[in-house]
Amino acid sequence: MSKFTINGKTTVVDVDADTPLLWVLRDTLKMTGTKFGCGMALCGACTVHLDNQPIRACVTPVSAVEGKAITTIEGADASHVGKAVQAAWQKLDVVQCGYCQSGQIMSAVALLESNKAPSDAEIDDAMQGNVCRCATYVRIRAAIHEAARTLA
Repeated sequence: MSKFTINGKTTVVDVDADTPLLWVLRDTLKMTGTKFGCGMALCGACTVHLDNQPIRACVTPVSAVEGKAITTIEGADASHVGKAVQAAWQKLDVVQCGYCQSGQIMSAVALLESNKAPSDAEIDDAMQGNVCRCATYVRIRAAIHEAARTLA
């Protein structure tokens, strides 16, 4: 039995303690916005926030989130930064296939929460763990700059 907060709501799940958070989100809680990509924390498709820090849900056991706060893509727009990032993504038409975008957005939100005006190098550094097979990296960087401008 694990108890944590997800997108502001206290949640209790009855799963094995070593079950990856990704599968708790997708299979147990039916929150399918967080994607499975590689299963080894290399692609970033499964990025969520744990106590406001980006983590890879595919390698995080549910026991590690006990009593903590998780934010998923479904709850990203609850914050001013999350709304700005999602609006910038739409305005600049970032998405191509879309599979990696929930992880990309979660990483971008985490970056802008801690750095309101990141440089290209800081964006590249913060986003380096998120892989996009469609190579929308230029549009992702532009959207992060756009979100930063709206937050200024």
